[in-house]
Amino acid sequence: MVIDLLIHHPEAIGTVLQKTPTWVWGLLAGLLALGGSQLVDRSASLTRVAVMPVAMALFSAYGLVSAFGSSGQVLGALAAWLAAAAVVATLTLARWPAAPTGARYLAASRSFQLPGSPLPLLLILGIFLTKYLVGIELAMQPALAHDATFDLQIAALYGVFNGLFIARSARLWRMALAPQATAHAAA
Repeated sequence: MVIDLLIHHPEAIGTVLQKTPTWVWGLLAGLLALGGSQLVDRSASLTRVAVMPVAMALFSAYGLVSAFGSSGQVLGALAAWLAAAAVVATLTLARWPAAPTGARYLAASRSFQLPGSPLPLLLILGIFLTKYLVGIELAMQPALAHDATFDLQIAALYGVFNGLFIARSARLWRMALAPQATAHAAA
């Protein structure tokens, strides 16, 4: 309905933007800065590589609970989200098991040298826009919160984004653990 509204009544964009709470724009700015920082080559600690998918998973879970928590269908939505994330992460790791070209693990500093990538920014924006558009949709049609098909579709979409984040982090962690696994095998 949001897309239909904006196509047929583009003047509604102003109203939607005006009714958006100010804190949402601050959150968007912070998320853009976080994603934008990953467009350039950088160094990242083991912790930071693990924290990003966890933070985005928490934001997705919050999105599901805030949208569908009162519907009585939130457990099904959370299960669908987790299942989609697991499937996407597994398939992504099977298809692209190696870390990104140019990524290096520096054991001495327990950090990674990572090439810039637009993927984290796109995933962050995907999660944010999903949360934002679902909020608009539910404000216009509150009954959608009780529509199991809608709930599961949104949960699966969040799961796709989170699965890609998890796979990206897991590929880097594999690189970090590989030398240790070799060292333990030789001992």
